[in-house]
Amino acid sequence: MLVDRRYLFIGGEWVAPASTARINVINAATEASLGSVPEASFADVDRAVTAARNAFDGGWSTSGASERAAALARFADALEKRSPEIVRAVSAQNGMPLSLSEQFEGGYAVALARYYGSLAAEMRVEDRRRSPLGFDTLVRRDPIGVVGAIVPWNYPVVLCLTKLAPALAAGCTIVIKPSPGTVIDAFLLADAAEEAGLPKGVVNWVPGDRDVGQYLVTHKGIDKVAFTGSTAAGRWIGETCGRMLRPVSLELGGKSAAIILDDADLTTVVQGLHFASLANNGQTCAACTRILAPEGRYPEVVDALRTMVSALVVGDPLDHATQVGPLASSAHRDRVEAYIAKGRADGARVVIGGGRPKQQARGWFVSPTVFADVDNRSTIAREEIFGPVLAVIPYRDDDDAVAIANDSDFGLGGTVWSKDAGRATQIARRVATGTIGVNGYVIDFAAPFGGVKQSGLGREFGPEALSAYQQLKSIYLPG
Repeated sequence: MLVDRRYLFIGGEWVAPASTARINVINAATEASLGSVPEASFADVDRAVTAARNAFDGGWSTSGASERAAALARFADALEKRSPEIVRAVSAQNGMPLSLSEQFEGGYAVALARYYGSLAAEMRVEDRRRSPLGFDTLVRRDPIGVVGAIVPWNYPVVLCLTKLAPALAAGCTIVIKPSPGTVIDAFLLADAAEEAGLPKGVVNWVPGDRDVGQYLVTHKGIDKVAFTGSTAAGRWIGETCGRMLRPVSLELGGKSAAIILDDADLTTVVQGLHFASLANNGQTCAACTRILAPEGRYPEVVDALRTMVSALVVGDPLDHATQVGPLASSAHRDRVEAYIAKGRADGARVVIGGGRPKQQARGWFVSPTVFADVDNRSTIAREEIFGPVLAVIPYRDDDDAVAIANDSDFGLGGTVWSKDAGRATQIARRVATGTIGVNGYVIDFAAPFGGVKQSGLGREFGPEALSAYQQLKSIYLPG
């Protein structure tokens, strides 16, 4: 059945949009229509921001910890009830293999809502400190206000929850702009918010394209912007918020390195790199797409990667057997294929892949691709491709591996692989990045996640994310 939504979720109600514009949603694997939903206009954004402001001033910002915790728990329950529908909607829209969508867009998202509910229940609003000057000071943590959140298409549910859950736990209200490429899931999340009985205006959705996002970022009623997406868009948002002196968190792109040390067990490495490097068809910001291999084992590493990639099941993302699905759009496939052409033109060697899978007559598929003989200065080693394309780069010794890993404009993820976990951990400490895994890469939602350099500003996950939605006030008590 085709999706046919007619209303927007604003102010706790389903309301008619201000225009007749629609977003047509396409199945990434079949190129068939999945239906359409309303596209928000600037007038709808105005209405959503007003609703969020009224909810913030009307009691949510001063609500008790138990009230916020209970609201997030109800929301988590309503999400969990809809998880089967949500995960299939995400996979159909952006090509994410269903097994991964069930793990992240289903279970992980629900766990995030419950986690921040538990933090809300335990949160202390004030600390009383004794000053060296002989008097006490109350340090308060107040909610920052109305949040404008912009969510990308690659993990749309989890990346919505990374903003919505800590914002609500802190006492903020929020206006969310989902990507036009993945909007069906946003309406299902709104259904869950309605069922959970979240106070009217606490959460609002305004689906739209870049112009709607830009309008939200610059809206005078927004107190903080939270963005996940490309570094280019993040740079504009950062510059804009800087001029407005508006708090902003930016989770941006990456070009992470997987450092394979000379003692690594390659069977273990390639099993782990399937997720660390190729999860969601390579459409993952923290993906380790630069594979750093020791010169003495370089041919062996390249061959192990070729064998691993050749065994991957490419196909329908709604089939549980599928390990690599299509890319999210025709335009994105064109972009990834342009990078593959550039890699060839620069002299890198295609070990496997490099084209479209012959067995897929329709859909935006690109075969998982491994390049060998890659120089770290080449385009495919410098720029984020955001697809199933790996570049294998040789290094001389441990110091050279760290230098190559750090020779990047980005710093978001990474891995180090070795039979000696202690040695790998020492190497991991030297890599300039916001997150890094030893013999695997599993994102812990109780620990901060984010990047350095052009990979962003601020952190998501953990109690650190909650603090990003609070502002500090010191009340001096010298009397």
